[in-house]
Parts: sequence; structure tokens; C-alpha cells
Amino acid sequence: MAVYTHLAAEQLAELIAEYDVGQLVSAKGIAEGVSNSNWLVETTGKDGRGARFILTMYEERVNPDYLPFYLGLLDHLAAKGAPVPGTIHDRAGAAFRFVADPDGDAKAVALIEFLPGVSVDHPTEAQAHSVGRALAGIHLAVADFPQRGVQTMGLGTWDRMIHDCGEGGLALIDPELPGLAFSELSYLAGNWPGGLPQGVVHCDLFPDNVLMLGDEVTGLIDFYFAATDLLAYDLAVTHAAWSFTKGGRNFRPEISRALLRGYEEVRPLLEYEREHLPVLARGACMRFISSRAYDWINTPADALVTRKDPMDFVRRLQFYTDAADQAFSNRS
Repeated sequence: MAVYTHLAAEQLAELIAEYDVGQLVSAKGIAEGVSNSNWLVETTGKDGRGARFILTMYEERVNPDYLPFYLGLLDHLAAKGAPVPGTIHDRAGAAFRFVADPDGDAKAVALIEFLPGVSVDHPTEAQAHSVGRALAGIHLAVADFPQRGVQTMGLGTWDRMIHDCGEGGLALIDPELPGLAFSELSYLAGNWPGGLPQGVVHCDLFPDNVLMLGDEVTGLIDFYFAATDLLAYDLAVTHAAWSFTKGGRNFRPEISRALLRGYEEVRPLLEYEREHLPVLARGACMRFISSRAYDWINTPADALVTRKDPMDFVRRLQFYTDAADQAFSNRS
């Protein structure tokens, strides 16, 4: 989450008035993340007791044509009892609207349910176990979701982003990054598995996209990279996001085991899926190396956003390359 576009208070009030949620009280920009503009919105609520929501404006990386899929997925999962925020439809029943930014360009916005909980920085085994179960739960819950989502952040996109950064741009981040990135892209192109179970997956389940109260998962959020893809790839993304200390410097085997155990208690992996987790994890690292490198180079200087270091995932990639057996053992 972030704020790239600034909306005037009057414009925000007019927008919130299109929903049956009471009058706008406040809207505070949220600085975390790199993809969309987001505000924490407080209103008087329909009953006058106050209510909170997340208002999202979809920026360059999210195609508005895909919003019926993203928002429909949230509503489907919420109806299944999954811990996800449903969308708040406006008075005409629409899940999203268009508003003009300060330059006069129309951008899509959606009002999303606010869920309780906090994101954890240093997860416990019990929390990782709960996240594994929650991830497997949404993989089962999407089995009858009728829509398919285009994978906009697949191998072809990683390749394009790395080439757009260029050797010179990558070298400004780290002198070793150009050689590593181009070599890894070549490896993944020749080794990416096929024939594994597919479904609609989250693809971005970092700790800051999970809300928790104690050991309980209360919210899985930010589904705007969701797509139809390999279920085991989604598990590999989550594993890479959760199983390391800050900056990807140290692997936490106890968190890895807890996450995998939790997942397989709900959805046991096929042996073929398990065998390919190392290469899928390397792909997960390359996905975030490429997008973070691109954002590092191209983020506007005046954007209210915290850039994320692509080298965090270079360190993870090196671990998965050198210690794959250790990475995906779910035995104590």
C-alpha cells in the first residue's frame, strides 16, 4: 500500500457519499507498499457509531479491466468464510468507481472492508502454522470460483522488468545484480515446472498482507496480484516471505516447518508439487527481485512510499539455490 495520488478532502467526502457508510470523518494516507494509493477512511457509520474502511485507488500496475476479477474474488472468499475483506458496493451496486486525479485522469477506486488485527514482524511458529492453514484454506475455497485471472507478474514480466532496468541500472543497486539476474532468468526459463495443480492464488502473501490477533489469522489482504497459477508456487512465495529474518539474512527453519505443516494439514501436497518447491521458490525470489529493482529505479522522488530493497530477495535466492533440501523439510 502507498499514496501516489493526492485527493482533496472535498473530493474524498463526495466519493464516500456514494456509499451507504455514513459521512466521511477522516482519511489518512497509508505509506506501506508500492502498488496502489491507499487511505484509512473513518466515517460516522450507518448507525452513527463510526466505521473504518480501506479506500484503494488503482495505479499504473493494476489494470482496471481486472478489477471485476480481483473484487469478485474477495467477495467469493468472504462468502466462503475465509478471513478476507469483502468489498463495499456503492449505492448503485458497483464494486468500484472512477474518480479524477489532480491531472484530470480517471482512476478506479474501491472501498474495502476494514479487518481487525496487526501484521507481525517476527512471526512465531504458531503464527506461521496458522498462516499455512489459512493459505491452504483459500486454495480450497477457490475451487468453484468461476473466473480465471491473468498472471501479470509471471516469468515474462520478470524478464521484461530486468531488461528495462538494464545492466547499468541494476549495477547501481549492486554490482553483482546484473549477472545474477540474467543468469537466474535463463535457469528458470528452462526449469519451470508444468502439470501441477492450479487455481486462483494470492501471489503476495507477505507478513504485511496478513492480519493477526495473537496466533489467529484475522485477515488476508491485498489480493491485487492474484492470478490463476500453480498452487505450489503460491506456497513457495509465502515460504520465501515468511521463513527468513529481516532482509533475508537468516533462514528460520522452525518457521518453515510450521508453515508447511499448517498448509498440509488442510491441503496435502502432491509429491510432484513437493519436488518442485525449490525451483518455485527461486522463481518467487526472482519475481520480487525484478519488481523491486524496477520500482527502486522508477519510483518518483515525491511519492509517499517506502522503496523495498531487491537484495533482500537475492539473499533468499542464494539460500534456495544452495540449501533446497533444508528449506523444504517439514520434519523436526
